[in-house]
This record gives sequence, C-alpha cells and structure tokens, in this order.
Amino acid sequence: MKKRAVTILLCLALALFSMVRAYAEPEAVAGNPAEAPSPVQGILPAGVADFDVPCMAAILIDEDSGTVLYEKNADEQRPIASITKVMTLLLTFEALEAGKISLEDIVPVSEHAYSMGGSQIWLEPGEQMTLNDMLKAICVSSANDAAVAVAEFVGGSETAFVQMMNEKATQLGMTSTHFENACGLDQEAHLSTARDVAVMSREMLLHHTEVRDYCSIWTDTLRDGATQLVNTNKLLKSYNGITGLKTGTTSKAGVCISAGAERDGLRLIAVVLGAASGKERFEAATALLDYGFANYENVTAALPEDAPQTIAVTRGTADAVTLQYDAPQKCLMPKGQGASLRIAVELPQTLEAPVTAGTQVGTLRLLNGEQELQTFSITAAQNVDALSFGYCFGLLAQSLVFCDG
Repeated sequence: MKKRAVTILLCLALALFSMVRAYAEPEAVAGNPAEAPSPVQGILPAGVADFDVPCMAAILIDEDSGTVLYEKNADEQRPIASITKVMTLLLTFEALEAGKISLEDIVPVSEHAYSMGGSQIWLEPGEQMTLNDMLKAICVSSANDAAVAVAEFVGGSETAFVQMMNEKATQLGMTSTHFENACGLDQEAHLSTARDVAVMSREMLLHHTEVRDYCSIWTDTLRDGATQLVNTNKLLKSYNGITGLKTGTTSKAGVCISAGAERDGLRLIAVVLGAASGKERFEAATALLDYGFANYENVTAALPEDAPQTIAVTRGTADAVTLQYDAPQKCLMPKGQGASLRIAVELPQTLEAPVTAGTQVGTLRLLNGEQELQTFSITAAQNVDALSFGYCFGLLAQSLVFCDG
C-alpha cells in the first residue's frame, strides 16, 4: 500500500508541476488541421496530348481522382442530347438509395410522358411499368418517354424534377450546365460542357455502381417479350473493358457519348460531344480511352512496413495514442513509373497531452523518387486528457478503496 500511495503522490506532484508550467510558459499556437487532400495528380500533365479527335468537344478523366488527361474545348457550352439522362438516372438512384422508391414500384405514364418524341418505347397514357423496366428502357434504348415518366414519378412533375437536376448540378460544381428537361431533347437553354458531363458521369459511376448492370445490357425485352431493347452504345461489343455509360444524338447536339471503361484497376471516363456521325463518336471515344490506358496506370501506394501504429504520450491519462493514416488507396501515375512511388512517414518521438481525436500529429509524404507529389495527414484516433488533480485524486481514491478491501 505504501508503494502505491507514493506513486499517487508523485502523480499529483507531476500534475501540479504541469499546471504551474502552463501559467509560466506562453501558450503554443495549435496548427490548423491539414486540409482534405486533393486528388493525387503528381507529375501528370493535363490536356497536353498531341492528337485530335473527330468531335467538337471532348475530355478524358481518371474516374478515381478526377484528374484530366486530355481535353478539347472542354468548357464550351453545347447541347448534350440524351447524355442528359445521366443526371436523371443519378437522381433516381439517389432516391432508391434513400428508400424513397423501390425497383418494384409501378411507374405510371402521363400524357406528357407519352408525348415525347425521339427514341422511345412507345408508352401509352395510363400504362404501368415497374421502375426496374423503366430503367432498362432508359439505359439500354435511351427512351425519352421512360425518362420523363421516371422524372415525374421521382419529382412529382418534370418541372419539379428539372429543378432537382439543376440543384444537383450546382451541388456537383457543374457551373456551365443548365437543364430544361429530363430526357435531353433540344431546347435553347438546355446546355452543358464536356467537363461538366465528366463530373456527373464520375459521380454516377463512383457512387452508384449498379448503373453498370443496366448499361452493360446488350439486348433485353419488355412487356413479356413484345418490346425489344438493343443498346445504343456499340462500344459494348467492340471495346474491351467498357462499363457504360450513355449515348445521345439530336440535330443541335450532334452525336455524343459519355463512355466509362476499366482495365487493370485503371478506370477512365471519355466524353465526346458534337461528333458528325455514330462512327466518329465511337472512334473518338476509343482513341481517348486507348490513350489513357496506354499512358497511365493506377498504383497502390503502400505504407512502410515499420510505420508506427501508436505514438507515446507524456503527462497524459494514457501512455500512447493510436494513429490514423490518411493514405491514398490509388495513385494515378504515368505508365512505368509506379515502381518509384513510395510513402515517407514523419512523426515526432512523443506527444504531450492533451491530445484531441482527429488532430494532425504527423505527415505522410507521397514521393516519386525524391519528388514530392502530395502530402497527407496522420491523425490521432482518440482523445488523451492531460493529467489533473481530479484524475490523480481519483486514482488515489481507487487505490485506497482497493487496499481497504
């Protein structure tokens, strides 16, 4: 008992010393937590490829980081035809994820939806079809009537749904986009850009991967086999690794596509707007994707095997704190340079209490050889309070109770 009492008294003395020191020394200025890391771009050039593609505007991006690998008139506002339906699908899948609707729900057909021209599945007013079948019609056959029926079902009316579309575009940072309808038929103010289309396509493919199940359907039927569906995206049959996403054609927009593809862990999105023909549209998308796969790779950046899992804490209620590493899972690199990618860990020897969970306590440096590409934060995973009189007296009380027992 005497030894434990001496230990508690030493603890109290240390707490007293810490408090006196706090008054005697100037307060240290706490560093601001590191900002959220931006996508790793490293030494990747943006838009410097020395080739052209047969269309009015185009862009190629890495799906995981959003890094631009090629662009041509990417910020020029243009009609985008049925690529509009990517936003219609995005809002529908968000409603599904939120539990507001289900795939087995019956989607009614209004006179307004029936009146849509262009590509369609010839819905009749009052006809009922499941949301699952409507999504097939939109993704496979680019049916305008189905897109508007779904928009009315999700938003209450197409007008209300279009407002939702524009609000989502603003939320995603699509600053050059304005929607007037849910299907993409030409209207004067219905405009977007290749860059904005890439943004919404990336949002869809990253967060609603189930869309790939619909977009990868080559042929299917509706109405018990009475209606045939054939996919408008011919890259499904001609390009290795294609994952979708949406084609579009109108007189003002020309021939367009937003195409996703994946090979060896690298996921790309190519957007082509204003091609002169379907053949040139697919040629342009193929050229962009081929360029990306030939020149870039996604590399996993592994932490060093000796990276500490904890760090010692002095003058605290715990001896150590667990570390949380904010390391990138994938890093986009020029092809062949992945072997030189490494992570360096920078940490102090100890931390002084108090330590707050989430506070940056160290830095990860992502290096390509000796060139720094990006920094990431190492944070404390839990709180550690500083020693105090109350804490030490509590220990003393527990000790006395234990000894009395």
